[in-house]
Amino acid sequence: MRKWFIVTVAMLAVAGLILAAGPALAKKKPIKIGAFFAMSGPAAFIGAPTKLVAEMVVAEINKAGGINGRPIVLIIGDTEGKPPKAVSIAKKFIHQDKVVAVIGPTRTGTGMAVKKLFEQAKIPVFMTVGGDPVIMKIRGVGYTWIFKSPQRSSTAISVLMAYLKRHKISKIGVITANDGFGRDGKRWLTKLAPKFGITIVAAETFGARDVDMKPQLTKIKAKNPQAIVCWTIGPAGSIVSKNVAQLGIKGPLFQCHGLPDPKYIMLAGKAANGNLMPATKLLVADQLPAGDPQKPVILKFIKLYKKYGYEKKFPINAHSAYAWDAIMIVAMALKKAGTDAAKLRSAIENTKNYVGVSGTYNLSPTDHNGLGIDSMVILKIVGGKWKLVK
Repeated sequence: MRKWFIVTVAMLAVAGLILAAGPALAKKKPIKIGAFFAMSGPAAFIGAPTKLVAEMVVAEINKAGGINGRPIVLIIGDTEGKPPKAVSIAKKFIHQDKVVAVIGPTRTGTGMAVKKLFEQAKIPVFMTVGGDPVIMKIRGVGYTWIFKSPQRSSTAISVLMAYLKRHKISKIGVITANDGFGRDGKRWLTKLAPKFGITIVAAETFGARDVDMKPQLTKIKAKNPQAIVCWTIGPAGSIVSKNVAQLGIKGPLFQCHGLPDPKYIMLAGKAANGNLMPATKLLVADQLPAGDPQKPVILKFIKLYKKYGYEKKFPINAHSAYAWDAIMIVAMALKKAGTDAAKLRSAIENTKNYVGVSGTYNLSPTDHNGLGIDSMVILKIVGGKWKLVK
């Protein structure tokens, strides 16, 4: 009885979404897209608003006529940020829902857990994870059906390293989370630092749920770095910021591109002032030069986000637009290629010059992200607000 009830509710929800798109679309066969995010658990501060943005962009696409007259319907799942849960939902998308494409998940670890499944099923997936491994070769094996909308860690670190070099910072300490995203950051920091003439004088790790990183930071402080780079997402980043202040470490603290978020400033408090980080342009749209091609796109997104009433519960942060860009690219590919899996994958892979909220995307067979260093800026927290710096 319970299973019948859940299925019935799901069917009614789908029907409601189609009817909301308009009577013409309601008569057409919907295009089903799977969407799974960490809507609960430690990454819910990212996953919950990502789900809302996914619904927002689909609603806007359907209002404009859908995909060649057919409505998009999202089949939504909550990974809870857990790899086993993500695997279970992925199998449902593949075998039960028969989706034509998938958006998500939220975390690098859950993305790694499901990518082989989607690769074998030959379903295009546009992930919203931060880490590079989801689109990298593993032991020489490539993944041709997986894409991702957030900037690669290597791109963010290149932007950060260029800033350090410009400001004559040549010795840094590194502190990273021991999860998939943190390990990815540490790998790229280690690899790219020498190319910019930068030496890592100390490197420490911590658990993503640790509540005190002073022991690791004390070891880093003893090596006298000119700056510290932290690579993590969530509350741990604000704890590192407060610990740096408590230890009286004077050099600047740089966070990763996953932490530009009003919640970070709230949690870190006064310690956040002076912190820097690579980021998309979303949080400083009003500070962008008039000639930036992204500026009108970002301002339109912000206006729409507020119109839907999301800003009060989930203030805009670095992650807000990743689902928007992913779904928009998939929608453009669907309009061009239809729902045939191979043709759809190829159309996604050949996306060129799409000016999105997160950057201008140019995908290719060798780059399933498509964003360059021009999509990112360095932000500094000054007086509790975001400032664009050079």
